[in-house]
Amino acid sequence: MNIAKSVFSTALVLAGLAWQSLAFAEEAAPTASAAPAAIASPGTEYSKKGADTCLECHDADSDTATFTTAGIFKSKHGQRGDAHSPFGPKGLQCEACHGPGDRHSTQKSKKIQTINSLKANSFYTPAERNAVCLSCHQNRSRNAWHAEAHDRSQLACTDCHKLHVEKDPVLAKKTEPDVCFRCHKSERVDFQKASSHPVRFGLMACSDCHNAHGSGTQAMLKKPTLNQTCYSCHAEKRGPLLWEHAPVTEDCGLCHTSHGSVRPAMLTKSTTSLCQTCHSVAGHPAVPRTGAALPGNGGGGSIFVVAGGCTNCHAQVHGSNHPAGAKLLR
Repeated sequence: MNIAKSVFSTALVLAGLAWQSLAFAEEAAPTASAAPAAIASPGTEYSKKGADTCLECHDADSDTATFTTAGIFKSKHGQRGDAHSPFGPKGLQCEACHGPGDRHSTQKSKKIQTINSLKANSFYTPAERNAVCLSCHQNRSRNAWHAEAHDRSQLACTDCHKLHVEKDPVLAKKTEPDVCFRCHKSERVDFQKASSHPVRFGLMACSDCHNAHGSGTQAMLKKPTLNQTCYSCHAEKRGPLLWEHAPVTEDCGLCHTSHGSVRPAMLTKSTTSLCQTCHSVAGHPAVPRTGAALPGNGGGGSIFVVAGGCTNCHAQVHGSNHPAGAKLLR
């Protein structure tokens, strides 16, 4: 009997201790309101119905003036018969680019991002957003991306490219410059000047000279040097010539601006002033480009500073093949 009483007393004590521990744990446990706020994180599972799941919410009613969900089906990304397209056979459709969408579609919440929106406000970094595009679009024209200004400026592919459209504006010659001008505002001004490349007329685009994905050159040129880039169109200036003008073979930018100028031939200075940055007027009928040298002010040899200035006589300023063209006169 004494043993039974002892065991019963011990059991009561243990039960009391267990009840106290449980009560203390309930007091110490944080309440629901004290739980940490949910943070943005990607989903891990794909939706069961693919694009059909997405289109239940992202339909025509959710379109805006600048974005339509259905536009993807007019682009190369939405072609069912293309094996390389996200919507091709066995493709992951919307989730090929936006990532697993099961969590996004079941939560149906705009407060917490759970999918890669590919927008600037996405919780994914630009490098993570770009990795999606580079998983398919990886070739030699993009090899230098990670060493160039656009990558250093933390730009993402979708900052310039539009996917939900029939024709990406940055891939069309007439609309591409407007995309570039959103950042390169001074270049927009240059192309409005009196002498410029015909970009504003839709006859040229920025990509005719520059590779936006990187090229290893300072200005992201398509060719290794500025001269080689210019020679793509101005082949007659390439040479070799019997009598060459040194600045021409060295760098076109010594005399010309690349985008536009208020002077003829996109020159950096007026003709005579430009020539006299290298050529002295001593022993030559030319005179310094000053107000005193202009006609009517009595300056000797003033005729040489009017109209084309030096090019009135030295017409072959880029070089000459004439046997008597040492002075670039013919």
